[in-house]
Amino acid sequence: MVPLRLFSAASQTLLEGLAQWTLSAQASLRPHRLPPQQASPRLLSVDCTDHARHQEPPGKKPLSEKKLKRYFVDHRRVLVRGGNGGSGMSCFHSEPRKEFGGPDGGDGGNGGHVILRGTSTNVLALPPADQHVKSLSSVLSQYQGFSGEDGGRKNCFGRSGAVLYIRVPVGTLVKEGSEVVADLSLPGQEYIAALGGAGGKGNRFFLANDNRAPVTCTPGQPGQERILHLELKTMAHAGMVGFPNAGKSSLLRAISNARPAVASYPFTTLNPHVGIVHYEGHQQVAVADIPGIIRGAHQDRGLGLSFLRHIERCHLLLFVVDLSLPEPWTQVEDLKYELEKYEEGLSERPHVVVANKIDLPQARARLPQLQAHLGQVIALSAVTGENLEQLLLHLKVLHDAYVEAELEQGRQPLRW
Repeated sequence: MVPLRLFSAASQTLLEGLAQWTLSAQASLRPHRLPPQQASPRLLSVDCTDHARHQEPPGKKPLSEKKLKRYFVDHRRVLVRGGNGGSGMSCFHSEPRKEFGGPDGGDGGNGGHVILRGTSTNVLALPPADQHVKSLSSVLSQYQGFSGEDGGRKNCFGRSGAVLYIRVPVGTLVKEGSEVVADLSLPGQEYIAALGGAGGKGNRFFLANDNRAPVTCTPGQPGQERILHLELKTMAHAGMVGFPNAGKSSLLRAISNARPAVASYPFTTLNPHVGIVHYEGHQQVAVADIPGIIRGAHQDRGLGLSFLRHIERCHLLLFVVDLSLPEPWTQVEDLKYELEKYEEGLSERPHVVVANKIDLPQARARLPQLQAHLGQVIALSAVTGENLEQLLLHLKVLHDAYVEAELEQGRQPLRW
């Protein structure tokens, strides 16, 4: 027999050994940590820097001039498809204690049309031709109309597809091939670009005396599919016509709220800009800067025909001449020649000759020669603002004459 005292001492020794082994095992499994005095403060500084960076408001990068020019689009090829019609239903009335209920399949709904309309902010509920859309850049390459719903039981007809409106600027020509099918030149004009398909018939439609239980139903018809070419012609009261670097953009900035790009070095504006000149009585005159006119433009040289068509819708013309060049009267002759070659009678519209850059000494010296060749000329400086009031007064006289002539012929003049 082992003494009780010896057994107790051995058990205590065994328990102490197990406790030490458990503590060493837990220490080996615990992740290593640096002492508080050895902790690196760089982690805290990096976290603070990242947090401060995220708290800064994100700066919006200004668009470059190259990207801004992409927003103006005056040509667009569009594939339009009308909505498909819904299919008819083939079923029979089912009701307790009514064995022969008869056919009750409803017709399918008609597909929605695709309509070109001249503009607003809500695409599906637009007012007449939107005068705030100035480019075809928002027009997509293809459109699919809304399809009609299928017919249902109990003679329930399917809902017809909603009409899909496409916003286009006022002054848009719609062509199919080489044929002009629509001219949206006035606010409120619409053109059905693609018709929606007709809905199918349910078996209730085929009920007859000789066929009391028809099972026939027809599917919906596909919508019309067309390829249209949209071409924009700028709508403005007056168009500024001149060779590159004549100062048209600077003049437009001086007399209106438009802000086309200008610089102290020669360059050519690539997109037409429209500015609004405000007069008393809330009267507004739209003036367009038409770029790309050079010698031989009617033969599609330079930008050529791509911007000559924008002059067609202008009722008044401002021939802007660079007075600092030798023989400035030849510029007017060349410009009228290009316009006449493009469209007969275009150069004979009401116009005025504007001699720009009168602030330069060589330009002021050539003014008497220009007046001797052309007669009435408005000499001004778009940079200094000299004699701008004379141009604005003359422009208002021309515009008032245009409005009076339109009203006498029973037409509504263009309003901005």
